[in-house]
Amino acid sequence: MKLYYAPGACSLGIHVLLEETGKPYELSLVDTKNGGQFSPEYVAVNPKSKVPALDLGDEGPVLTEWTAIASYLAAANPEAGLAPKDPLGMARAVEAVDYITGTVHPHAFTRQFRPHMFSGREEDHPKAVETARANAAKYFDLLEKNWRGDTWVLPAGFSIADAALFFVEYWHVKRVGQSLPPKLDAHFKAMLERPAVKRALEQEGLAA
Repeated sequence: MKLYYAPGACSLGIHVLLEETGKPYELSLVDTKNGGQFSPEYVAVNPKSKVPALDLGDEGPVLTEWTAIASYLAAANPEAGLAPKDPLGMARAVEAVDYITGTVHPHAFTRQFRPHMFSGREEDHPKAVETARANAAKYFDLLEKNWRGDTWVLPAGFSIADAALFFVEYWHVKRVGQSLPPKLDAHFKAMLERPAVKRALEQEGLAA
């Protein structure tokens, strides 16, 4: 397998899951800061021009979209314990992942980091950032109040939901410099202690 990634992007969560599987894989850097996602070479890999993308090798064509990749890794590596085994537990994991990737990611962070995507007028960009930061506070508060698990997102233990939550927590703390609510802060610190997370951060040249 080959993971197409950008350091510190949402692909970090998939990188963590690959490390959790213990299976061999390659990394292929996509220089998103300089538009590498739009290069002909990468568009040939993923026409959506975003990361992550996972080349499955002999298993088939490239797989895209965070939830799809994470669900595949969980199903293909049951021994790694990346998802609950019962249908409702798996649905809860996907429920959390979908909220994080579909709501928290774009409206709390993409809006902060790329305000031009949400407002065509440059003079409106500060307002877009302000809205994004308010969204982040609201979304994290909701996650805090509806926390189902103990250390991990779900009562069943570590899952794909934790890898998804980790990358937005990482952005909030390390890129934006904001604090997390108590339960999410404890989760973030627990994630930083996982060997798979430490390896992924080191390989991407990111601070723990």
